[in-house]
Formats: sequence, C-alpha cells, structure tokens
Amino acid sequence: MAGHKDATRSDLSHRRQPPLQASRDLVRPIPARPHGTVSPMEIRLARPGDAEAIRAIYNHEVTTSTAPFDLVERSSEDQQAWLAARAGAFSVLVAEIDDDLAGFASLSPFRERAAYRSTVENSVYVAADHRGRGVADRLLENLLEVARTSGFHSVIARIGGNNEASTALHTKHGFREVGVERQVGRKFGRWQDVTVMQVVFDDA
Repeated sequence: MAGHKDATRSDLSHRRQPPLQASRDLVRPIPARPHGTVSPMEIRLARPGDAEAIRAIYNHEVTTSTAPFDLVERSSEDQQAWLAARAGAFSVLVAEIDDDLAGFASLSPFRERAAYRSTVENSVYVAADHRGRGVADRLLENLLEVARTSGFHSVIARIGGNNEASTALHTKHGFREVGVERQVGRKFGRWQDVTVMQVVFDDA
C-alpha cells in the first residue's frame, strides 16, 4: 500500500536541497492500539541495517503491483545509497513487530525548484505478511506528524493503478483527490493511471 513515489526519479538529488528542520525527537517507539492479542508495533527511524528488509518489501511491490512504476528490482547497492541519502525531514520511518520489519514510509521533495520546497511527496509500503494489522495506518499517521512538525505545508500522494486500499487509507488521514494522470505509465502490459491526492496543513 503506497502513496506512489516513482523510484526512477533521482532520489540522490535530494541532497542538493537542504531539508527543513529535522524531527528526530518526534519519532519514538509507539505501541500499537490494543486489538486482540496483536503484538506491539514500534515506529522508529530507519537504520542502515534495515536496508535489506526495506529492499525486500519494495522489490515485492515492483514485481507484483503498480504501486511503484519501477520495472526492475532495486539492487542492494541502490538500496543502501537510497537509505544513506535520506536525512533530516526526509528520513525514513519503519514499523517493527516482533523484531520483524513490517513496513516503511518516507517523505521526498515534490519538485526540485525552490518554490516547491514547502510540499513533499509520501510513500508507504507494507510487507505482504503484515497486511491487515494497521501497519500502513500507523506509518502514515507518524509520517504526517513528521511532515507537519518539520514545517511542510502540504503532502502529495501519487497512487499508481487502481489501488482502492491506498486511496481509502489516504482519505482517512485527510487527503483529497486533486486529479488523475491518465495512462502515464505502462506496467504488466497495461496503461496505468496515477491518482493524485493531497493534504494541506492549516489550510487558509
């Protein structure tokens, strides 16, 4: 489940834009809401050692879904470089359950030009065997708090394909559909649309 971020864009170019104020103090271990006998969930900042687990989650989506528009799986080297490039307000959050990395989320610059600096784009991915446990919900909740506290004004979600679950998740957290990019990608032998959703903090 993801607010689609096309990983073919130059993720490493984010270094050229200094991030806004980092929000590391915001991200603390947060237990999941009680729900039967579900194991506690921790939301924390990603560490270098999480790279392979993140890569496994992402590559599963590359090969099975239209969430990312990548067509080739990410290599270990590319994943390590992607994670190393994330810092400050653009850090990666992960969800951990029973010492297993259940999902990850990140914020990325929306556009490179300076006037877009107050807007970011979000991504959320959950491991297949942890779906239905509220992982995406908790990740997006914390990611939006990072975005707000870091001083961003709005967050864009670009949802590839007909991903109703992702659309519902983002709607729950205040996003509204602002457009559809028709047939902008081709994957699995079909043209794919991208639904664009946005949440604006303190809309005035």
